[in-house]
Amino acid sequence: MDSLPSPLVIGHRGAPGYRPEHTEASYRLAFALGADAVEPDLVASKDGVLVVRHENEISGTTDVASRPDFADRRTTKTIDGDQLTGWFTEDFTWAELSTLTARERIPALRPGSADHDGTSPILRFTDLVAIVRDAAREHGRPLGIVAEVKHATHFASVGLPLDRLLADALDTTGFGADAAAEPLIVESFEQSVLTAVQRRDVRAEFVYLLERSGRPSDLVARLGEAAPTYADAMTDAGLATLAGEVDAISVDKALLIDLDAAGGPCPTDLVQRAHAAGLRVYTWTLRPENRFLAPPFRSGEDPAAFGDWRAEFALVLSTGVDGVFVDHADLGVAARSALPPRREH
Repeated sequence: MDSLPSPLVIGHRGAPGYRPEHTEASYRLAFALGADAVEPDLVASKDGVLVVRHENEISGTTDVASRPDFADRRTTKTIDGDQLTGWFTEDFTWAELSTLTARERIPALRPGSADHDGTSPILRFTDLVAIVRDAAREHGRPLGIVAEVKHATHFASVGLPLDRLLADALDTTGFGADAAAEPLIVESFEQSVLTAVQRRDVRAEFVYLLERSGRPSDLVARLGEAAPTYADAMTDAGLATLAGEVDAISVDKALLIDLDAAGGPCPTDLVQRAHAAGLRVYTWTLRPENRFLAPPFRSGEDPAAFGDWRAEFALVLSTGVDGVFVDHADLGVAARSALPPRREH
């Protein structure tokens, strides 16, 4: 990512603060607002097409539930230990999925985005590559992709290995072959799929996503209750081990915010410790609405109103984090612009 600014401002699913996530309009707007890269979540269709959706259960982000021709596809599955009822990408061909339109996932908080429901089809990963390349030409700067591989253990169990599908798509498009012109990051909450993608000689930065609690679903599938926790990975010993296996970690922003003795917000030492181990650090997701801000930064009772996002964003960036995922790319760029000059770690 040396060709991009630091810290990196990553359009989380595009610019979902303004447009339904994972749509062409959302991605193009993110770049127009200054994002350095965008983050697609990758799942698969029945016929092995990489589809850009936050989850493989798509009733909350598409119009599939209103389609009588797909009513019989509604089912219940257990995905990474959670029982879900709805419509799943792996039960549709891409030709069928391509007839769906996107909708806002949290319309009560983002009614302006919801005004655009039904106006955009969902995308394949190859569609996004074309969008990113077009935007790079339009804006005259390198633009990257941060590809999150979702539910890899589940998809492998139904004969859809996401590591192979991603490697094939990258081979077909050539995206990431020139790291300076087309920076590529591959990330997942399941380290096993990162290792599988690495073994396919994909040129990318590899990032292990870490939750505040719980255990990685790939390790739970293999080891059950003996599986190590995400917290284990964030000890000094865990970080040292990861540094030999991945390039970076990406963590919930709550792991970077603590309270001082007076009860005021202050940074944790996670970024400092990870950097000392040789890992870069990213964090998710910076959002301005009260609903998503840490309690000290909220203003008033309306969950959809913007709180003191400038102060929270500044605190997170003060940790020395290498990149932030944002729903409003313009706010992320503004927060970065307000940073004092940073010394290299």
